[in-house]
Amino acid sequence: MNSTLHDCQKLWINTHIATLDPQVKAPYGLLKNHVIGIQNGKITLLSPQQNLDLDYFKGEIIDAQGNYLTPGLIDSHTHLIYGGERSGEFSQRLNGRSYEEISRSGGGIMATVAATRALTENELVEEARPRLEALLVEGVTTVEIKSGYGLTLEDELKMLRAAKQLADSYPVTLRRTLLAAHAIPPEFQGNSNHYIELICNELIPQVAEERLADAVDVFCENIAFSSVQSEQIFVAAKAAGLGIKVHAEQLSNSHVSALAANYGAWSVDHLEYLDQAGIEALQKSGTVATLLPGAFYYLGETKKPPVKLLRQHKIPMALASDLNPGSSPLASLRLMMNMGCVLFGLTPEEALQATTRNGAIALGLGKSTGTLSVGKAADMLLWKIDDPAQLACQFGERSLQQRIYAGEMANV
Repeated sequence: MNSTLHDCQKLWINTHIATLDPQVKAPYGLLKNHVIGIQNGKITLLSPQQNLDLDYFKGEIIDAQGNYLTPGLIDSHTHLIYGGERSGEFSQRLNGRSYEEISRSGGGIMATVAATRALTENELVEEARPRLEALLVEGVTTVEIKSGYGLTLEDELKMLRAAKQLADSYPVTLRRTLLAAHAIPPEFQGNSNHYIELICNELIPQVAEERLADAVDVFCENIAFSSVQSEQIFVAAKAAGLGIKVHAEQLSNSHVSALAANYGAWSVDHLEYLDQAGIEALQKSGTVATLLPGAFYYLGETKKPPVKLLRQHKIPMALASDLNPGSSPLASLRLMMNMGCVLFGLTPEEALQATTRNGAIALGLGKSTGTLSVGKAADMLLWKIDDPAQLACQFGERSLQQRIYAGEMANV
């Protein structure tokens, strides 16, 4: 028996492995006719099958029957915990009202804030289960969940604790993000600076002390918070040892992407109005550009993010669902892969990179997941496909054969 097999409890054989590892110089990082070995939830072996003598292997062998393995999908931007629904706004937008107009008249985020505040932690968990399960069924193994519909200390903590309950209930890696700076709450209308002080001086320290979040986010926009206020959030997050993310350049160019990059942000998200200076700042920092085609599609936007420039500057691009009740009530990362190609011009390979390797980096997890590489988490998907491009090309078909989380079969 080949000595490397001693490090494996399980083997997947007869498979083509789309590693998405940039060290593998082939499209998709593809290793054809390979074996992948797993032990204690991590990948311990990648080898051409012809190089191994499996006759004396004592562990479990899974025959992939010539199908493709990819990393588990990563949804790096969601708001999937919330109360209520906003289908009425959908009708309003179809009748010509803009997202900003609806927000300024008391709809939008504030409508969801009221509904979320009215629910208990356990009620929020139950409301969120179908949304999370929809993502997991498609092959998501890592997901980010933001707060941001509480906008009080008590309600923001309630949302983050509800996310922890969800994480404990499902085979998924969950990253939590504090988005208290999502909108100006009614209690602070006309006094947003005091609300920012509350976030920086009370909420961020408590969240860090209780380990309720991994990162902090802010919605920097004309209808939300300024770049100056955003920088206060960045400073507080950095002092608390939390990662930084930002809703940036969605409706206008606030130049906050460059500012966030200077603070070492994990990701800047949306980016329809990102300019050259912002792109150059991202290039220097290694910050991920997270594209959210669901919101672009659902809101009927026409200004696209500068994908060609991002590609030219070799800035890692992620795709995420932005699952939320108002601007992207779309619980499908596979659909986002297709939209990323059709609406934004990504290639199928870029779309898969965007929902695996780059999604991991956008969550501060690039060293532990996102590619099928020795030492990383054995979060894998077995697909009955003929080409990895099918994962972005097609939508709705049932090609997923196995969902593997930490080396274990983990269907929802």
